[in-house]
Amino acid sequence: MAAPPPDFEPTPALAWLRKYIWVVAAVLGIVTLTVLRTRLRNIPDPPAVMYTLPAYELVDHEGRPFTPETLRGKVWVAGFVFTNCPSTCPAVTRAMGSLRDRFDRMDIDIEMVSITVDPARDTPDVLKAYAESVGAHTDHWRFVTGSTDDVRRLVREGFKLGIGDPTPVPGAPLADGGAMFDIAHSTQLALVDTEGGVRGFYDIEPDGGLDEVFHRAQHVMAEAARAARAEARGR
Repeated sequence: MAAPPPDFEPTPALAWLRKYIWVVAAVLGIVTLTVLRTRLRNIPDPPAVMYTLPAYELVDHEGRPFTPETLRGKVWVAGFVFTNCPSTCPAVTRAMGSLRDRFDRMDIDIEMVSITVDPARDTPDVLKAYAESVGAHTDHWRFVTGSTDDVRRLVREGFKLGIGDPTPVPGAPLADGGAMFDIAHSTQLALVDTEGGVRGFYDIEPDGGLDEVFHRAQHVMAEAARAARAEARGR
């Protein structure tokens, strides 16, 4: 009869592994799932270019020129407001402020531009006072005006959005004694890429359009970074 094998004395490491095998397996499983989720998650493609903004010559709230070269190389989000607006503009400005705060908290290098649809009254000084009154972070948020013809041309022919004429609001006087008026215009935010290409329009609801433009803007920025790296490698 064959002799029984001698008792096997496990090493301390093997003994520890036997004792905690299920803990080790659980940790490995979590790590594996985390890695797979990162690699397999679906990141949407950036939105396609709808059209490219034409040349324009405007000024911002500091009186500085605002042209296509001003934000060349930057992704930016544009909104349309005017300072005496009695209807939708405060909501647009609040939405843009929320988006600006969100970009700032995450140190995301995306610019904001509020374009007045009442340039005859909204001079740079008026826009500067308005920006201060709403607590705008103007390091990366410009308030833009210009001649009436230039602004309307940019809105209509550049962004391809409608803009109405001033319409008096009955029984609503302004502080200076004049009549309050409204101007029909879009409340959507426009996403613009580093070359002035319009990539889309988004509603201002916190859990809808704002979330979408927040993420889509970063996709466009990442696309531009990839293109810059590819160009650098090809030199």
